[in-house]
Amino acid sequence: MRKKNKSLKTLTAFCIAAVLTFSGCSKDSQETGETEKRTSFVTIGTGGITGVYYPTGGAIAKTVNNKKDTYGIRCTVESTGGSVYNINAVLAGDLEFGIAQSDRQYQAVKGLAEWAPRGPQKDLRAVFAIHPESVTLVAAEDAGIKDIKDLKGKRVNIGNPGSGQRQNAIDALTTAGLDVEKDLMAEGVKASEAAGLLQDNRIDAFFYTVGHPNGSVKEASSGKRDVRFATIKSMEKLLEKFPYYAKSYIPKEFYPNIKNEEDAETFGVKATLITSSKVPADVVYAITKEVFENLDTFKELHPAYKVLTKENMLEGLSAPLHEGAVRYYKEAGLM
Repeated sequence: MRKKNKSLKTLTAFCIAAVLTFSGCSKDSQETGETEKRTSFVTIGTGGITGVYYPTGGAIAKTVNNKKDTYGIRCTVESTGGSVYNINAVLAGDLEFGIAQSDRQYQAVKGLAEWAPRGPQKDLRAVFAIHPESVTLVAAEDAGIKDIKDLKGKRVNIGNPGSGQRQNAIDALTTAGLDVEKDLMAEGVKASEAAGLLQDNRIDAFFYTVGHPNGSVKEASSGKRDVRFATIKSMEKLLEKFPYYAKSYIPKEFYPNIKNEEDAETFGVKATLITSSKVPADVVYAITKEVFENLDTFKELHPAYKVLTKENMLEGLSAPLHEGAVRYYKEAGLM
């Protein structure tokens, strides 16, 4: 009988210990889970690694990650196919943020271009504008191309499908009276590959909508084949038709090997940070606040940001502002 009682006591003690042990584990797991929930992992879709989008995403991520203990946000960047990809990925929930040209933002919201079959993208939200981007036409000196109208019969890269520069190139060519399919031999590769193709004499020119200075353009202008910026003039009709376009120029000073004697006349758009209405307001608020509150430091991260002001970072936005961004702008007296 004693032996039985002893066994029963042992079993009871074991059960109590087990309950306490598992209760403790459950509590620890719950606390760990709560900590994980408090950390928001966000990714910014950018563009090719030789463009300005990629370092721009990195600059935003660096600024936000400096306060990761304050906001519980860990931000990373992803190299992508560009504006159209980023917008679609953000709307699909595959990315939390993306960098996109202002014209692509406009088209998505209005249900134009690639979004015509699906209609207006009502969940798209704007956060802020970043650097200006010039529609850049890089041409080989030996091809005799000094202006966009000289492209007739030439081998020209207009950009990969889904990139912002492809539509910009088509708009510019159409306004200049050139048909993409009939008047030139068009290629559709990524802008990061175009510099090599130009130097290898496989194309005569390429379009690239980008902020300056740019690594790919520097690569194109540093080879054995001399290059220049071909001007893109007489775009008044285009500027009247599309409100997101504006006159621009490309500074010669950024490219010592370029054959231009002065800055090249063109037009451009703006790079913008976009997100979805489904991304939490606190996350968007934190990212907006950290970039704006540390704007002087942010501007030092790339020469293309030198022209930024808090005021012009609210220009060129055609999608509705995200509520998290609005909260900061009102708080800062910008709205």
